[in-house]
Amino acid sequence: MNPIYLDNAGTSFPKAPGTAEAVFSFMTQGGGNISRGAYRKAYAAADMVYETRCLIAELFHGEDPRQVVFTKNVTESLNLVLKGYLKPGDHVLTSSVEHNAVMRPLKQIGVAFTRVPCTETGELKTEELERSLRPETKAVVMTHASNVCGTILPFEAVGRFCSTHGLKFFADCAQTAGSVPVDMEAMNIDALCFTGHKGLLGPQGIGGVVLRKGLEQEIAPLVSGGTGSISHREEMPEFLPDRFEAGTLNLPGIAGLRAALLWLKERGISANRAHEDRLTAQFLRGLLPMEEEGLIKILGRKNIGTAEEARTAADESSGLTDIGRTSVVSVQTQTLDPAAAAFLLDDRFGIMTRVGLHCAPAAHKTLGTFPAGAIRFSFGWSNTAEEVDAALRALEKICRGACIPENSVIQ
Repeated sequence: MNPIYLDNAGTSFPKAPGTAEAVFSFMTQGGGNISRGAYRKAYAAADMVYETRCLIAELFHGEDPRQVVFTKNVTESLNLVLKGYLKPGDHVLTSSVEHNAVMRPLKQIGVAFTRVPCTETGELKTEELERSLRPETKAVVMTHASNVCGTILPFEAVGRFCSTHGLKFFADCAQTAGSVPVDMEAMNIDALCFTGHKGLLGPQGIGGVVLRKGLEQEIAPLVSGGTGSISHREEMPEFLPDRFEAGTLNLPGIAGLRAALLWLKERGISANRAHEDRLTAQFLRGLLPMEEEGLIKILGRKNIGTAEEARTAADESSGLTDIGRTSVVSVQTQTLDPAAAAFLLDDRFGIMTRVGLHCAPAAHKTLGTFPAGAIRFSFGWSNTAEEVDAALRALEKICRGACIPENSVIQ
């Protein structure tokens, strides 16, 4: 039984070629710390970090590499922006499919918020944005794509809305960075929060935020401490990236992220996107008969095109043009508990998935799967059509009871 990894929305695996080697090389041959050491290895490390900032700024169409601030993940990035910019009494707009990385900081700050509703397939009701405004509304903070159903939210429209009404736009790109094009300028994004270990195919423990110029002066630092710069003062620097990068950075993680970004740049996001779109469409087409029989419920959009359109896309090296979702497909099993089904997928077939509420209870309430949750399948650059077929066969067998232990509880 060959294991099949289908939890790329949790963290990508395998990582981009050269990523692990870059981490190992830095830890065994690099040494040194940036902005601290006055020797060649420290300068080389600083060059490596700056090059990584340049790659990130280029990827997301940021204004300046110095506006790229490194954190340990997208959650820390969101906390940095939200807690540094907002205060009690402010009001923000968000969507009804947000991750707890957005909702928990908002509640901790004590900021009022309005969830702009999404449909049962996770599509944002953009007409509700205007109706949700208040005089004290300061920003929109929103996920680019649901981590539960994969539906991509219309960031161009949201960005135009923010520009029209003078609102800041804070973007959670955890599920799209590296797999779906994100353009800060075209989308009018003020702060783009990303993580390195998902679509960017880098190691865990490294992420960041790309800020629009000038915004840094409106955000209080989340962490204060040594930066290696203006050390004669006991206040944090005013300039970027030092203002938000107190303490030693995860330099091995940045080295790994740099290697992943270089590989991704050479391969092209569009190539990965096309491949993942084809696998997602293949999986959805295979699920439809199971849904018709009442074995499962598919979450999110199902506009996958006809079989002929999918074959054409596979022959051409382009993805389906209007799939409208990432490579995340969640299903709720109707004949047994989703957790039991996920266990059997791994135990009997070696298929690794993510089950539960996915740290996004609001999304499951919107999609009608709260509190039971769902099983999430998410495809990556190295998955194959054969693995998709294997997952479909295994899920169908489980749902039909072919692999159910005698002591399992069937609903």
